[in-house]
Amino acid sequence: MTSFTLRWGIISTGWIAEQVVSDLLVDPTTRDTNDVVHKVTAVGSRSVEKAQKFINEFVNSDKTVKAYGTYDEVYADKNVDAIYIGTPHTYHYTNALDALKAKKHVLCEKPVTCNAAELRSLIATAKENGVFFMEALWTRFQPLAKEVKELIDSGTLGLPVVVHADFSVDFGIDNLPLTHRMLDPKLGGGAILDLGPYPLIWTILALYEHPANKRTKPSNITGTMYKTPITGVDCNTSYIVTFSPNSSTGSTLAAQAVLSCSMNVASHNPGVTIRFEKGTIMIDAPVPCPLRYTVQYFKEGKPGEIAREDTRTFEYIGSGWHFQADEVARCVRDGKLESELWSHDKSILEMEVFDEVSLHNWVPLSKFWSDPCVAGSPPGRLQIS
Repeated sequence: MTSFTLRWGIISTGWIAEQVVSDLLVDPTTRDTNDVVHKVTAVGSRSVEKAQKFINEFVNSDKTVKAYGTYDEVYADKNVDAIYIGTPHTYHYTNALDALKAKKHVLCEKPVTCNAAELRSLIATAKENGVFFMEALWTRFQPLAKEVKELIDSGTLGLPVVVHADFSVDFGIDNLPLTHRMLDPKLGGGAILDLGPYPLIWTILALYEHPANKRTKPSNITGTMYKTPITGVDCNTSYIVTFSPNSSTGSTLAAQAVLSCSMNVASHNPGVTIRFEKGTIMIDAPVPCPLRYTVQYFKEGKPGEIAREDTRTFEYIGSGWHFQADEVARCVRDGKLESELWSHDKSILEMEVFDEVSLHNWVPLSKFWSDPCVAGSPPGRLQIS
């Protein structure tokens, strides 16, 4: 079989781009992938020097890789097929829009945008230009997530009833500069946009994607936030997503997800617990890239009494970012405009959930922040020109 090579242009040279590029360069045969390979052909930063430094450190000083001091030069490079965007959240919309208009395929870091309106605009632009577009929700493509999904859909455990999931990181916010991405409103700071996608991905996998749900959207979304007085962004957010039977869609699923994210405390274990009629799946932290899960099977007719318990552990070279890149390469090769595993409707649902939670907990940032650029409209209701 001849492997398909996807040529990547990298936008931004921060930590997340370092992780993704390092995984792009892992030999795909180490993960039993023989049909696609990846090549970094261009890197864009705020200066040529920074781009070249990134190439030297993370692309093995490859002389064939172009270093650019602007993003537009990456978009214009004819040797680039796909763009990876790793800039701060509030830059995603503009960066992705420019890349799509240049007719480049796009993998945009999560959260793909700051609200659903921006995302719908990008999806429309991608379709107009006939290019692939996907949010980099890397967790969904990892072997553990795929195996858990197969187990859920098999029906062995019955229907899912409740999902508990948390992703938290103690950033030491009292000691961070106000310009740090987690604190700065102008960068989309706060827990829900940065950490919130990871509890929600397991809800979408277990409930929204469940065959009994028929891709029916949640019947209710509610949440609460504690906003740090440092800058007014959310420090701790808890939200509940409810799915109800729906005669118009044919959904028979009645289930609920209880989710949380915090930026001033560490995660706990298990990171995800999915409770079913006939058993429980417990997924180890960290929930973005877990390597172990345990299944408890209940005794027949005796809910809660464990008949047996199985644990599965995963190992692979790399950190897990390369699986999403493989998906992008296959979709581009096959002429697809979106992934089936993480399709546009799932990213829209994610943004709609965050919009809803943020809107009902909105406090004008002028209460905390004097900059008029960040003290105006509530999140989720920004206007796209």
